[in-house]
Amino acid sequence: MITPQNILFHEFIGQDVAVVHASNPSLTGIIGCVVDESRGMVTIKTNSGLKMVGKKGATFRIRLPEGMVVDLDGSALL
Repeated sequence: MITPQNILFHEFIGQDVAVVHASNPSLTGIIGCVVDESRGMVTIKTNSGLKMVGKKGATFRIRLPEGMVVDLDGSALL
């Protein structure tokens, strides 16, 4: 079971996310599903195509399977 305490140890690919803050303001507000993740980048499939968001300087909002919403600092994913 994914919880706020163990989310960093679970797979990020396949999670529905929203970018609630990014050092590049044009990336804030992106909503979609994580389809790929590299060391410093997250690729999100949106209705308008694939968007790449750097982990550093971004905050991702994730809805856990139980319905709880968690904000995750992208730097913690590095």
